[in-house]
Amino acid sequence: MQNGNPFDILKYCAFFIAVLLLASCASQRTTTELPIESPDSFSMEGDTIAPDRWWTAFGDDNLNAWVDSAMTSNFTLQSAWQRLIASRAVVMREQAPLFPTLEADVSADRQRFADSGRITEELSLGLSTVYEVDLWGRIRSAVEAEQLRAEASLFDYQAAAITLSAEVTQNWFELAEANAQLSLVNEQVETNERVLSLLRNRFGSGQIRAVDILRQQQLLEATIEQRLTAEERISILKNQFSVLTGRIPTGNMSINPTLIDDLPPLPETGIPLELVERRPDVRVAYNRLLAADRDVASAISSQYPRLSLRVNASTFQNSATSLFEDFALSFAGNLIAPIFLGRELQAEVERTQAVQIELLYDYGQSVLNAFREVEDA
Repeated sequence: MQNGNPFDILKYCAFFIAVLLLASCASQRTTTELPIESPDSFSMEGDTIAPDRWWTAFGDDNLNAWVDSAMTSNFTLQSAWQRLIASRAVVMREQAPLFPTLEADVSADRQRFADSGRITEELSLGLSTVYEVDLWGRIRSAVEAEQLRAEASLFDYQAAAITLSAEVTQNWFELAEANAQLSLVNEQVETNERVLSLLRNRFGSGQIRAVDILRQQQLLEATIEQRLTAEERISILKNQFSVLTGRIPTGNMSINPTLIDDLPPLPETGIPLELVERRPDVRVAYNRLLAADRDVASAISSQYPRLSLRVNASTFQNSATSLFEDFALSFAGNLIAPIFLGRELQAEVERTQAVQIELLYDYGQSVLNAFREVEDA
């Protein structure tokens, strides 16, 4: 048995097809421009192209090994990677409504009547599929928004990796500086102790006064205090280095970096607009701004009617052998238009528009911070 003539079904759905043909394929994007005026150049410019693994320019193999170790063991960077994986999974989830859903239903019913002892059985098998026609681009806009956020998560991970390499390198040279200061203070302590010994010998022969010995003793104690401060700083820097490389800060980390003789030449910074396109933290802000623009498009499209199509195929019989002898096929179209939802949809549009403007200002601030950091450096 088949319910309805296919031509009659298509005739009744002609209205929905007409709406589909007249609908726009996707929401229009807005133009996103830099909210500030970019300078033509920076005040200083190097002439060397920095490598992607910029810390290798210092020529320290031990430093290179520690940075590589931090890239695989730092928990903050691993968390950023998991956020990237989660964002890509969200993209897959949002893409699901672009495809029809397919569900199967199998049921069996057995009844026994107490009076007559008669037993009845009924078996049924059905398939159903539902598909929402994306008339106004609401679903596609939501997918594009999550794709942009996933790309922003990738840039966020790259920014976290660059920040980690900078922190490890800075900590490395601060530790080298602290070691050099400790060596210098130790030499000064030895010098002050020798001078104090000489003063005491001269005091025995009456050549100097007691106040000279007291003054030298105070100088020695001040130098010893400086040594304690330098040792404390070394311990703190080693603890920081341990945490950056994913190790427990026990205070006895075996690491003794030394200062380099010559600094590498200044890198070429390029023009400011190239910096905006190159820095991952700025690209994070830009992608989040674009994602907010797609959120606005999706919120606006939610105010328009939705068209969904449903197809059901089912069969039911009293025995499994005759299950496929007859079946029912149905096709339905459903057009839902929001009439009154208490300004819920309009409030969502206003919220997404405000978020978009907020992220525009955040993007401008990220660009300003990038320019400032280059000038400061």
